[in-house]
Amino acid sequence: MLLKRTAPPALPIRAIQFGEGNFLRAFIDWMLNGMNKQGKFNGLVRLVQPQPRGMSEAINDQDGLYTLLLRGFSDGKVVEKREVIEVVAGCIDAYTQWAAVQQEFANPTVKFIFSNTTEAGIEYKEEPYTPNETQTTFPAKLTALTYERFTKKLPALTFIPCELIEHNGKTLKNCMLRYAALWKLPQAFVDYLDKECVFVDTLVDRIVAGYPRTEAAEMEKSFGYEDKLIDCGEIFHFFVLECAPDALQELPLAECGFNVCITDDLTPYRTRKVRFLNGAHTANVLAAILGGLKQVDEMMNDPLFGDVVRRSIYEEIFPTVQLPDAEKKFFADSIVERFLNPFAHHQLLSISLNSVSKFKVRVLPTLLDYLKLKNELPKRLTFALAALLRFYRLTLDADGKATGSVDGKTYPVSDSPEVLRFFAERRALDAQAFAEAALGNTAFWEMDLNQVPGLTRQVAKDLAAIESVGVREALKGLC
Repeated sequence: MLLKRTAPPALPIRAIQFGEGNFLRAFIDWMLNGMNKQGKFNGLVRLVQPQPRGMSEAINDQDGLYTLLLRGFSDGKVVEKREVIEVVAGCIDAYTQWAAVQQEFANPTVKFIFSNTTEAGIEYKEEPYTPNETQTTFPAKLTALTYERFTKKLPALTFIPCELIEHNGKTLKNCMLRYAALWKLPQAFVDYLDKECVFVDTLVDRIVAGYPRTEAAEMEKSFGYEDKLIDCGEIFHFFVLECAPDALQELPLAECGFNVCITDDLTPYRTRKVRFLNGAHTANVLAAILGGLKQVDEMMNDPLFGDVVRRSIYEEIFPTVQLPDAEKKFFADSIVERFLNPFAHHQLLSISLNSVSKFKVRVLPTLLDYLKLKNELPKRLTFALAALLRFYRLTLDADGKATGSVDGKTYPVSDSPEVLRFFAERRALDAQAFAEAALGNTAFWEMDLNQVPGLTRQVAKDLAAIESVGVREALKGLC
């Protein structure tokens, strides 16, 4: 029997969420569900699928219900928590149901807009105003929808983006203001966006593995129902919001016991988390995939790759974070413990999504800061860039599906069409030319990395080693 509601939910829609993926369902929706249980939110969230392909159909088949399983270590003990999340009021496809998205935005009970469209999602690209059909970029979609809400004289909104980019709220606001100017929308709307709507900079932290493919059948037997949307994550969570405390009076997260920090400057928290946690992921998973590994804990328990991950954390990331050593050591140790969590089943391929934009945000600043501090390149993070280039030696079929291959085995490569096309068109180049082309693409890095002293030469050398002797042998030479 498929997990379904026995009766329609009676609560109003109080939030709209762009992004229906595993992370938001195990983080934001879990928190909203928890506040509902305590009678502190008293609302539902309507999901919007922001891309042409997604999970809206599966979510609606189960009336928005799904099982969330949180597993990990707490105080040295194994902890497992399971609950059915009931706060989701279904999902709308922005590309086939744009009128429904418009209607939801005109709902006067809606107050909060959440999102996670990946690091590449909050961007500005000139496009015409098309009010009767979906816009292309995510900020353009929001601008068009918010303008229609404004014309109906409805209350302003609070935008809480969860994309892992610096100043995500401010960047989203700036993009929307640029679209308002491009489309020559009224000054009164510009004032509405600028002065009445609230844009919150955020930092999110929870490792979410998603659907447990290898365990799902056994889980469903124990549940007593079928659930195609099971979501799995770790116990740990942390949510930092940079805003005035009164901006979140209707979202009492801390009051409900969640690990939340409301601050006027989240920069130290962001640097710590992005460099240690996300940076260690992004810097190491592609080489591990090329080495035949599949999960994060498997990578950590591998004698070679586990050593590389630890050394990249403690020897190369650690000195670039400007916090007291004791605090950095505590956080670094916790990251290693979280990576070792055997329950996470965190797939390396799921982390590989959009690796180019992730590397720019999560790893490149550390690499450049290390070079400034030490006057030498961090050899493991530099090798990680070479592994990225090897991972992206891909083929692209007529449908835009991208695959790479190593040792006769193929793997999917997921990124924007522009990124995939760039690498596919250059896959036949030798290591030196391939490295020069990729590092010189300023659209990827917002700078020409060929200008970084010694970087292109070392990346090309590491790339050639990976391709001649394999990633494991190349890493042994590095170590």
